[in-house]
Amino acid sequence: MTTETLEEQVVALLQERGFHISFAESCTGGLCSARLVSVANASAVFDAGVVTYANEAKVKYLGVKPETIEQYGVVSEPVAGQMAEGVARAQKAQVGVGVSGIAGPTGGTAEKPVGMVCFGFFVDGELTTVTKKFGDLGRNVVREAAAEFVFEMLAGLLEDKNETL
Repeated sequence: MTTETLEEQVVALLQERGFHISFAESCTGGLCSARLVSVANASAVFDAGVVTYANEAKVKYLGVKPETIEQYGVVSEPVAGQMAEGVARAQKAQVGVGVSGIAGPTGGTAEKPVGMVCFGFFVDGELTTVTKKFGDLGRNVVREAAAEFVFEMLAGLLEDKNETL
């Protein structure tokens, strides 16, 4: 008996629903996209992955509102949500994921410490946002933990969608 990886589960769930997915990544720098394409048949469900590191890129390519960045900061649930919805709409995908965070080793504040990552999941017209504080574990550990969390959330959200069919 083989055990499916989270990425394999997500690809299978996307295929079951006939959904396509796109990623808008900042601190993960394309890790989510890379993990998805490691799965055979990912091309059946994956539309695009966009790394928008600069604020201007988030505005230009994803439709994040400058006022949202100004009001909440780029590392915030409202921005991650707009990233997710923006990439889904731009690609005409049913699922969009936005990730924005502070991987470190610098850039943290008391309010937004190193290791804090905000996520947006736009699934079939519904937006879910989450903030996780992974801790100051080192830049690449935070990035990997964030990508792992993306697939955990996607598996759960897509499973919930399947149950409502």
